[in-house]
Amino acid sequence: MSARFGDSTRSVKAVSAQAVPGHPVAPPAVLAATFHLSDDDAADLDAYGRSSNPTWRQLESALAELEAAAGALVFSSGMAAISAALCALTKPGSVLVLPADGYYQVRRYAAECLVPVGVTVEEVSSAQICDAAAGADVVLAETPTNPGLDVVDLQQLATACHRRGARLIVDNTTATPLGQQPLALGADLVVASATKGLSGHSDLLAGYVATDDSQLLAAIERQRLLAGAILGAFEAWLMLRSLGSAGLRFERQCHNAQALATMLRDHPSVQAVRYPGLPDDPARPVAAAQMRRFGGLVSVELADAAAVHALVRGSELLIAATSFGGIHTSVDRRARWGEPVADGFARISLGIEDTDDLLADVERALTGP
Repeated sequence: MSARFGDSTRSVKAVSAQAVPGHPVAPPAVLAATFHLSDDDAADLDAYGRSSNPTWRQLESALAELEAAAGALVFSSGMAAISAALCALTKPGSVLVLPADGYYQVRRYAAECLVPVGVTVEEVSSAQICDAAAGADVVLAETPTNPGLDVVDLQQLATACHRRGARLIVDNTTATPLGQQPLALGADLVVASATKGLSGHSDLLAGYVATDDSQLLAAIERQRLLAGAILGAFEAWLMLRSLGSAGLRFERQCHNAQALATMLRDHPSVQAVRYPGLPDDPARPVAAAQMRRFGGLVSVELADAAAVHALVRGSELLIAATSFGGIHTSVDRRARWGEPVADGFARISLGIEDTDDLLADVERALTGP
């Protein structure tokens, strides 16, 4: 897709059906588990719904375009995509490096499912991940990290990985392909939860992988076929329907995040704020070099858990919910899930509300009656 197009144009064009007179403008859902077979025993493109579906392919084509990848595969969730990638790339004796400050369920999966089959798993902070790559076979980086919002220098990390001959997987969930494109920065594989910003309505689960390596894509596709972690055709259609507005939504979410982070860093009720778009944020230099937008997440630390609950209760607009990337601004106190953070640490996922309304609402909620 032409680089001259902006994010909203890219999103719309990515999901547009081929312009054929008499055919629908919006791609229809193909809800089928089985398909008519040819009579010459050929390998039909569509035969059984666990191996292929036309709606998947439309969505995969759109995601590949947005990630600037040669190909993409969709999965039933972000964790399904990540676990398929890790299964395809590791084997007994492999050394896998994971971010200790990234999504906690990935670390649990590695500890419970990969270590028992002989994979050595090393957990390191994102700040140390480039050094750890020197002894790795596979490196998974998450940037910005969830929930701390630290940023990894992907070009530096890719160089370190490829010097060793290691594969680099980048979790692009928080940034989205509208915020950064890891393959262009040297990653071998992108994984993401499309449940978040790309689908954007808090009503479906989906994940994907994207890569320029056809052999790697084929290995992961084989893993999907055998494990069966497929995305339903209706969910794929729903995501296609949502993806066309992703650029518009993400622009507002990033704008709201920048505005809220700026307001909160000087607020007396707030002990700390992290957002890569803040001029004095420690992640800002690297983020500015490799990200087009700084994302829709802001991390804050309030006095304690009670202060986080009071913030939500005192607000007309904030909702208490986990996950992120939806149209509603949500607050998630991460310690409740066992994250190694302070009790008053909260991840705020910015929605698409009018910025002035949102800032005024948060100010009232923090100030109290």
